[in-house]
Amino acid sequence: MLLDTASLYFRAYFGVPDSVRAPDGSPVNAVRGLLDFIDRLVRDHRPARLVACMDADWRPQWRVDLVPTYKAHRVAVAHEGAPDEEQVPDPLVPQVPVIEAVLDAIGIARVGVAGYEADDVIGTFTARADGPVDIVTGDRDLYQLVDDERDIRVLYPLKGVGTLQLTDEAVLRAKYGVAGRGYADLALLRGDPSDGLPGVSGIGEKTAAKLLAEFGDLAGIMAAVDDPQARLTPSQRKRLTEARPYVAIAPKVVRVADDVPLPDVDTLLPRVPRDPAALEALAARWGLGGSLQRLLTTLGE
Repeated sequence: MLLDTASLYFRAYFGVPDSVRAPDGSPVNAVRGLLDFIDRLVRDHRPARLVACMDADWRPQWRVDLVPTYKAHRVAVAHEGAPDEEQVPDPLVPQVPVIEAVLDAIGIARVGVAGYEADDVIGTFTARADGPVDIVTGDRDLYQLVDDERDIRVLYPLKGVGTLQLTDEAVLRAKYGVAGRGYADLALLRGDPSDGLPGVSGIGEKTAAKLLAEFGDLAGIMAAVDDPQARLTPSQRKRLTEARPYVAIAPKVVRVADDVPLPDVDTLLPRVPRDPAALEALAARWGLGGSLQRLLTTLGE
């Protein structure tokens, strides 16, 4: 089981009341909410291995160099010369180091790699997996990894993590008209405002799905642009021709990496905490209470 950790702690932050606080009054709704999420996921799905995948770089420069608008609208205003910072609610910012410290003390594998997003870490773990993989994320970009043949699916939270959409290729075909591998091409063509991807002007989701059904993949569509006999409308042919520079570079941006240099980590779920003393101190300092106890009980079982 691979967790898109930021996606989940953002959901916890917005889904758990900010009245959930530490003894000193600091908000810990994201911390406790994430622990509750992990507890529920482990209880319901019983993974043998689990990795909390992190954004070591939420907006990698190599993606920005290719598509300058990539996540540009999410950049927080910073002083000139400072690195880009992601817009994160102020009460959430100090909770992230607490989440990291708690996961480490419990012994849950936590992996982020410099220069890469959590999606890329997930993509690489998935590429290397020799068994079933469940990816837990609220980010549809990871639908591109769904693969029935390899038993890879996305668990997409609809409400907390108690109600999950178990996303396999049948779900993707019914909703988007493509299988897992085709989702990246679909997203590239239609664009994705949430990631600052412009897409091909005039090509929406339905048209993109029809083109992929007709020509197989992005390469097939672009080959059809050069084939006078191909069944493209004049408008589609014109717009795709004009979009060639974007189409040439966008795949590297849209597709998750599968060659991230992952560290050697123990991904087995711990039965007992790795650092009980540190965990006890964190629990007292941040008032983690029942959320932490429930997770530890579930891990022990």
